[in-house]
Amino acid sequence: MARRNPTPEDLALDRLPKAPLNRETLAEGLALARYIGPYRARFLSGMATLFFGAGLGLAFPLLAGAMIDVALRPGVATLPVLGALSLNQVAWLLAGSVILQALASFNSALAFNRVGQSALADLRRDCYARLIALPMVFFGQRRVGELTSRVSTDVAQIEGALIDSLPQLCRQTVFLLGGVTMIALTSARLTAVMLGTLPLLIAAAVFFGRRLRRFSRETQDQLAVTNTIVEETLQAIASVKAFANEAFELNRYQRANGRVLAAALSAARWRAVFVAFFIIALFGGTLIVLWFGAGLLKSGEISPGELTRFVLYTTFVAGTMGQAAELFSQIQKTVGATQRVRELLREPTETTMDASRAGGAEAATPTGRLRGEVAFEAVNFRYPNRPEVAVLHDITLMARPGERIALVGPSGAGKSTLTALLLRFYDPESGRLRIDGRDAREYPLAWLRGQMAIVPQDILLFGGTITENIVYGRPGADDAAVREAARLANADEFISAFPEGYATLVGDRGIKLSGGQRQRVAIARAILKNPAILILDEATSSLDSESERLVQSALDRLMQGRTTFIVAHRLSTIRTADKIAVIEGGRVVEWGNHAELSAKPDGLYRRLSALQFGPAREAGEVQA
Repeated sequence: MARRNPTPEDLALDRLPKAPLNRETLAEGLALARYIGPYRARFLSGMATLFFGAGLGLAFPLLAGAMIDVALRPGVATLPVLGALSLNQVAWLLAGSVILQALASFNSALAFNRVGQSALADLRRDCYARLIALPMVFFGQRRVGELTSRVSTDVAQIEGALIDSLPQLCRQTVFLLGGVTMIALTSARLTAVMLGTLPLLIAAAVFFGRRLRRFSRETQDQLAVTNTIVEETLQAIASVKAFANEAFELNRYQRANGRVLAAALSAARWRAVFVAFFIIALFGGTLIVLWFGAGLLKSGEISPGELTRFVLYTTFVAGTMGQAAELFSQIQKTVGATQRVRELLREPTETTMDASRAGGAEAATPTGRLRGEVAFEAVNFRYPNRPEVAVLHDITLMARPGERIALVGPSGAGKSTLTALLLRFYDPESGRLRIDGRDAREYPLAWLRGQMAIVPQDILLFGGTITENIVYGRPGADDAAVREAARLANADEFISAFPEGYATLVGDRGIKLSGGQRQRVAIARAILKNPAILILDEATSSLDSESERLVQSALDRLMQGRTTFIVAHRLSTIRTADKIAVIEGGRVVEWGNHAELSAKPDGLYRRLSALQFGPAREAGEVQA
């Protein structure tokens, strides 16, 4: 059979770590126990009331058996500790134990929920904080849906373990140990009969548990893949509809969903077989115990109350064994989820990576403001997820403070990669990036990026208000500063025309605003930030003439007094640049201003100008 090529969903699934239950994965789970630490007082309170309630639960068969013996043999001491009791006294003890057990269960459930929800809130916070602090190379190697699944689905799985599985495991352990102890104290011969059925149940639990674990893990992993498909489709919904690919996306989702269904049904079949087997084993074992116990009762070796007590304790033990497989399966899911979350929390952040380069210490935060001198010195670079493709080759260029440097060239030449290096999304493979005479890696990363601003081609606004999007450039800025930044960005007029003004909701990714409006909001955000270094990445390429005029006017104000790197395909926007770097194939092939480069007869810049403006117009401009 021909081997099919792996789909994106297959590749995403391959990246999901598996989680066999061993010492290492159990250690992963225990490592998350530190999140319970701040709430240990409430956790211990919950554990105490849980054990107290479980102990009262074990008293129920004892008191029920005593009630039967009191009814059949009044005046006989049925409870050695309390002596002879009346039927009503035993009934009141039984009712009191039930009420106290209910109160204890209420307290333990409330305590575990409070501890679990608080600990999981801390875990979600740390996961999100770690996620947004990871380097760009991490996001280049993973899909958004996979990461979303870790922060949502996996954390929810851990939540279920903390709130439900852990208390249930403790309670069932008490029932199992206490039940076996009470059974042994009631009748040694019946205990031997009952324990004879346990090895079969334990072997079945292990056999079925392994298969349930495998299918449960596969279901969870396949579910993460379906989440990835949904995430990608919704992020690119405009493209999906523009290409009329709704049916294609639906089929893609149905294939992934079919794999989830297949894994879930396989797990369900094994679970159903186990349930059927356990019912036969449970009731068969109980039948044997009743048959043997009836013989002992007939011979007078045990009382009716003792037989009742024994049967109830046997039911407790059997019920505990019955839930063992489900708890085991739940623990398997939790261990897998824990491993994925712990893998995320162990990923080195940008700050820790910088600290490791500096010998373990973070760079001291400078005071003041950058002058804006930028120098690329013999920089070579290739993306970590595409190491076989060299993107930049021996790039050397310099921008003095306040200069406007334009980066032009064919698509894929490496222009945007240079801006990514400037923002330190990546570091050069070799060579050096200097800012104000210092290696860029010597600056604290957050401080360095705080000295920069970018206005990209594709503006992705947050789904809040216009004010919230502008103030993102400088959190805490007052309304007057926001309005002034909008005025300088030629945005105040259209914002004020909205009924809600600056409180207007822009919609998901800014969909309620036009392209030119989104650009001007982004420019206002950059103006408010007041950066020393500005990056304009095709900031006007997708606008109509009127919008381009307004945006270009705003950009001219924004660029004043700032070192600016302008990535442009439309050469009309960069004629006033101080220097133009023409990049082709990852190399700077020409360097100069517009007049100098236009004068080169066989230069790439001159050819690009001729393509955009026509030979006659371009030649006339050169002569001028």
